[in-house]
Amino acid sequence: MPADDSNPQLKQKKRPTFLSRVLSVLMKAVVLLMLLFVFDRLLPSISQQTQSFVMAKWQQLSLLQQELPTENSLPSPLPEQHLTDTWGAARSQGRSHEGIDIFAARGTPIRATTQGIVSKVGENTLGGRVVVVVGPGGAGHYYAHLEDYADISPNDWVNAGDIIGCVGDSGNAKGTPPHVHCGIYISGSAVNPYPLLQKN
Repeated sequence: MPADDSNPQLKQKKRPTFLSRVLSVLMKAVVLLMLLFVFDRLLPSISQQTQSFVMAKWQQLSLLQQELPTENSLPSPLPEQHLTDTWGAARSQGRSHEGIDIFAARGTPIRATTQGIVSKVGENTLGGRVVVVVGPGGAGHYYAHLEDYADISPNDWVNAGDIIGCVGDSGNAKGTPPHVHCGIYISGSAVNPYPLLQKN
């Protein structure tokens, strides 16, 4: 049986009091103000991160449309140093060398061999301190055994010739003469960088 709306006691129970309505509005206003305050503090940071991420993805798509490096098309990461083809040389644990080593004094600036997006600035077991830049055609340019990094971070854009770090002996090169291991990866497979680099 439906409720009888003519009953005054039922009407009183349905209607919130003036005080409870005011308190409800005040509580909603306080919550809203707190949310606005939080968004005001976080939004510039979130917006900057989002813009950086979107820009990096756009640049990556643009790079994928460009041609892969060709013979003698890339500047050397150590322009003043002699290049030797050490590709395929024997390494520990039955490995072969997937790059070339370029020797120089500790702390010598290492320059990007390509324009592209920094995808890694960090460490790994073999390479020690490493930087990876994704360049035209999606080729990965890998620099290992760094002493230190330049002021770069993942998703940063670099141009060919920009300093990305300096020569060292980190990783499994500890105790060897300072050098940079330069590697290039195309479709996930290592290719010999020697023919692609310009020689002095």
